[in-house]
Amino acid sequence: MSLFERYLTLWVAVCIAVGIALGQLFPTVFQAIAAMEIARVNVPVGALIWVMIIPMLVKVDFGALHEVRHHLRGMGVTLFVNWLVKPFSMALLAWLFVRNWFAPWLPADQLDSYMAGLILLAAAPCTAMVFVWSRLTGGDPLFTLSQVALNDTIMVLAFAPLVGLLLGMSAITVPWATLMTSVGLYIVIPVVLAQIWRKVLLAKGQAHLEDTLRSVGAGSIAALLLTLVLLFAFQGQAILEQPLVIALLAVPIFVQVVFNSALAYGLNRWLKEKHAIACPSALIGASNFFELAVAAAISLFGFQSGAALATVVGVLIEVPVMLLVVRVVNATRGWYEQGASTR
Repeated sequence: MSLFERYLTLWVAVCIAVGIALGQLFPTVFQAIAAMEIARVNVPVGALIWVMIIPMLVKVDFGALHEVRHHLRGMGVTLFVNWLVKPFSMALLAWLFVRNWFAPWLPADQLDSYMAGLILLAAAPCTAMVFVWSRLTGGDPLFTLSQVALNDTIMVLAFAPLVGLLLGMSAITVPWATLMTSVGLYIVIPVVLAQIWRKVLLAKGQAHLEDTLRSVGAGSIAALLLTLVLLFAFQGQAILEQPLVIALLAVPIFVQVVFNSALAYGLNRWLKEKHAIACPSALIGASNFFELAVAAAISLFGFQSGAALATVVGVLIEVPVMLLVVRVVNATRGWYEQGASTR
């Protein structure tokens, strides 16, 4: 893992402190930034999000889709958990924790917004960081690449309908025009631009592609962190008034990660899939494309919304929780392989 990736939680915590402080010291500056909108899209944040997302999508090789046929059981588990379990289980967890168990300690006017943010977080499978998690567990690189390519293909088509369905089921108003605009701006256009850029880089050789990705990787994470500073500058007053909110929102996210990773890992073992396939299959089901979630939450509900804050909590706990999952799947390799070989 790079320095930025390894200490992402620390950087996010620093951004929380810096953003809150700046928001309290220079409120008019951030109000002016918030006003820089075209068709409800904040221009500075939109630019930052493209800088975040596009380099990550350049890593995706859609030509790897043909590799899917070599591990149909593992891919089946991945698709089942990512698209039929994960979004719906998060909607259920959000309803249990946010609307019921934790409701007395959360701002009443933000409950729906927190739920929406958690749903957005779960509706898009991880794209970039799953390569890191897979490498740390000795995962099959071709399977990892093919499952990311397949999930991103599905995401282009399924993200908007799935989010709309879950928000509707949760009795949250669905701003369809804004949702479709977000899909175009933060999924379709970045995918197209990233693949064009990938082809241009590959024309100069694989080594040139890898060198470029390394050089722009830090910039991508820096754009994420700057976006978080802006978010917390707007969220600062609410957080100072309700400091418990972040900890409470982290609970359903943590439960979802543990549940989905364990389900995918167990299903692969039951189907006698190789450990090198089960690891990336479990890890992609546990982690999220949080860059997209943050972008969609800002577009749909605004900077100061509970939805934006909920997606940022996902960024905050992503690395430590996923490293815990990595440690578990590595430590249980013997148990896994014994069960997979004797069934």
